Amino acid sequence: MVFPKPMRALALASAILFIYITFQTFRKPPPLKEPRIIYPDMKTDPNLEGISPQTHEPAGKLWRATDGDYSPKAPNPSRINATLLSLVRNSEVDGIIQSMRDLERTWNHKFNYPWTFFNDVPFTPEFKARTQRETNATCHYELIPKEHWAVPRWIDPALYKEGAATMGKKGVQYAGLVSYHQMCRWNSGLFYHHPALKDVRYYWRVEPNVHFFCDVDYDVFRYMDDHNKTYGFTINLYDAPETMPTLWPETLNFINAHPEYLKSNDSNARAWVEDKERRPEHNEKANGYSTCHFWSNFEIADMNFWRSKPYEDYFKHLDRAGGFFYERWGDAPVHSIALGLFEDKSKIHWYMFPRIASPQGPFFWFLSDDEW
Repeated sequence: MVFPKPMRALALASAILFIYITFQTFRKPPPLKEPRIIYPDMKTDPNLEGISPQTHEPAGKLWRATDGDYSPKAPNPSRINATLLSLVRNSEVDGIIQSMRDLERTWNHKFNYPWTFFNDVPFTPEFKARTQRETNATCHYELIPKEHWAVPRWIDPALYKEGAATMGKKGVQYAGLVSYHQMCRWNSGLFYHHPALKDVRYYWRVEPNVHFFCDVDYDVFRYMDDHNKTYGFTINLYDAPETMPTLWPETLNFINAHPEYLKSNDSNARAWVEDKERRPEHNEKANGYSTCHFWSNFEIADMNFWRSKPYEDYFKHLDRAGGFFYERWGDAPVHSIALGLFEDKSKIHWYMFPRIASPQGPFFWFLSDDEW
């Protein structure tokens, strides 16, 4: 029996496809290759200093759940002035529940720190009921004041549209989304002024759809307080320089007017902020800023730094310059530049959570089996 030519061609193509899929399925994957810069004078990784090679926990006194009373209704709890903080929409309830379940399972069921949720519209009864069911800790549901969320009166709508169109042509994500600009501005310099946080010092920022994979067995807020840490992060990345061509020039204008706010060169991280060796094209496009920043989707921080006069004056300067709307200045580079210039770098802590935290997006932080 002779099959028609089209059927023979289809059979041949199917056989080739089957062989290809079988090969791809069973072949040994090639080893991952990463660009690596070797510095001759670097004896050890500075990020690993003071980190236990067995547990990957920081050195020094760590408060465990058994070291005090961390029960939800404790009359004199061992918890300090801190909260888990999330800016979230009602429509993102499924995503924030995903994050809550992971963080409650791996950490907060032991310590019961409160959750504080913020929204620019009132939270629905469904959002409140579903999120409260995920934790034994107290949940607070807060409305952002209109004056904190509104586009400032000094922003020219025509200039905003022109800037958004220019960035859009360059492929800048969310360039034309006003609410994204509002969010970046609020996260940069307004959230810590909310009345609900008036007496709170530390926060752990939690985004919807974040995964936490392994247990953390110590009170991270007490670690910050006991060891005089201002800011904790898990990863730093390069941002798109097209979003902030005038951020660094405006920063230079500010520090030229206020040199007294700068930490000394031997204690600040200005060299990191201005680095042009690793990605010179970023530095050039951002007019002197490396664009390297702590990814603020995960941050644990002391709000006393944001409330300090150097940072408040810096934020007000940037806010009046308009770059949160005319460009797309993000809270991550703004926070990072301020920390790099106005804080002692020894107070910035890398949370080496093994196989634990993956900030929202395509980036995951893992340790290899050998490291773990």
